[in-house]
Amino acid sequence: MANIRKRGKSYQIRVSCGYKVNGVQVVQTRTWTPDEGMTSKQIEKEINRQALLFEDECLKGHVTANIKFETFAERWFEEYAKLNLRGTSFARMKQLTGRVYPAIGHLRLDKITSRHIQQFITDLAFNGKNQKTGKPLARKTIIHHLSLISDVFEYALKMDMLTDNPCRRVTVPKGEVEEKDIYTREEADEIVRLLADEPTKYRVFIVLALCTGFRRGELLGLEWKDIDWENHLIHIRRTSCYTSDKGIYTDTTKTRKSKRILKVQPELIDLLKLYKAEQDQERERVGSKWEEHDRLFVKWDGKPINPGTPYGWFKEFCEKKNIRFCDIHSMRHYNASALIAAGVDIVTVSGLLGHSTVTTTANIYCHAMQEAQAKASAAVASSLDLSAVSGNKKSSLGA
Repeated sequence: MANIRKRGKSYQIRVSCGYKVNGVQVVQTRTWTPDEGMTSKQIEKEINRQALLFEDECLKGHVTANIKFETFAERWFEEYAKLNLRGTSFARMKQLTGRVYPAIGHLRLDKITSRHIQQFITDLAFNGKNQKTGKPLARKTIIHHLSLISDVFEYALKMDMLTDNPCRRVTVPKGEVEEKDIYTREEADEIVRLLADEPTKYRVFIVLALCTGFRRGELLGLEWKDIDWENHLIHIRRTSCYTSDKGIYTDTTKTRKSKRILKVQPELIDLLKLYKAEQDQERERVGSKWEEHDRLFVKWDGKPINPGTPYGWFKEFCEKKNIRFCDIHSMRHYNASALIAAGVDIVTVSGLLGHSTVTTTANIYCHAMQEAQAKASAAVASSLDLSAVSGNKKSSLGA
């Protein structure tokens, strides 16, 4: 039975929801304030109706206890995220709490409104800074913050603790779309030329990144058995990942379609054979200290290298050679842009990149596709003499 208390101009509705294992009574509360101009009779009728509705919600389990967002979010991490998310995704979500918890972590789950979340997201969009670079947060990062909050609320809905997800009415400001840092064909050629005298391991890694468009984790997850030497094929079957909790570990590919096979140039196979011979010699030299993992990219003792190692090496390489530095992932963008510029259809490009859908590829490389289409249109136009229909050629009647 709901209990109603008048508190100033408002009314507090209290419903007992049983007892905890330690004997403490669980009480749900809701505050209702009558509209101005309501008569005493109208107020009495409406507050009784609100009490019945609230009691019914409590009995159905649609109301949370006095649980703060941070407390419930940590429960979501343990009960759901840890079991269902990839290790890298779990670690990223944990990092996002550094901004989310100070903003709404202290609020009760059932008291958080769309306005609370919208204010947080808008503040991130206009005032948020990347801690490493000091630059404004990327829109994708802001969307990740909203996704974390939404996932927590969706879990509460699934547990019959709430009836609504306030994130559904929140909008991420568009902001300016940043152009991706991508190497030009001339820059890529220069990088390959300057790699000639560098350690074979890094020469292979960078050339593979440029020529295949494989993700960093996919490159680091490559094993020698993934290479079909005779048919010049490379199989992507796994990724190598790192989190502070797990260290370096092997995971499945990002999506089901990320498992794929790519045919590569004979020159690339020759480079891989050279690298394999060098690694075999190193294994012999190290002897019993070598740990066999069959990986292409390993430390001196055969253990898989840290995912951050190629990034650090390439950054130093660019500084030493006075080359513009774009991160490792930019080589994937270079590969995709080169394919599109060469006239490869978007479905094939999507398959080569291992995207889950063609839409993903089209959205990411929309600009490159538009440039390729413009060049194609210009090529068609240049093959025809359109002067006669454009009015630029003098009419024989006026001669």
